[in-house]
Amino acid sequence: MITGIEWIIVAVVLVILLLWGPSQLPKIAKAFGEAKKEFQKATKEAEEVTKEVKETVQPITDTVTAATEEVRKVDDKLLEIAKTLGINTEGKTRDQIAEEILKRTKKS
Repeated sequence: MITGIEWIIVAVVLVILLLWGPSQLPKIAKAFGEAKKEFQKATKEAEEVTKEVKETVQPITDTVTAATEEVRKVDDKLLEIAKTLGINTEGKTRDQIAEEILKRTKKS
């Protein structure tokens, strides 16, 4: 029993037969086959490029992550020293905190 989508396919095939005739069907099928092949080739190339980009970017991402972690450790240490010296850190930049630490340690 033919239902829904099958009727659409049958109708499209009939329209193609009426417009171009049966002698053109092999050429049309060949063109569709070549188009599909080119699409698959382009898709494969895009996947390869994506893989290459990921492989290139990954070391950079790892380096940035490591650097970020180091900065976070330095910030934590800076805050720890400031708290030890009794310096209020709220609303201050890293540089401002470092300057206050230097001022306090020079006074001692």
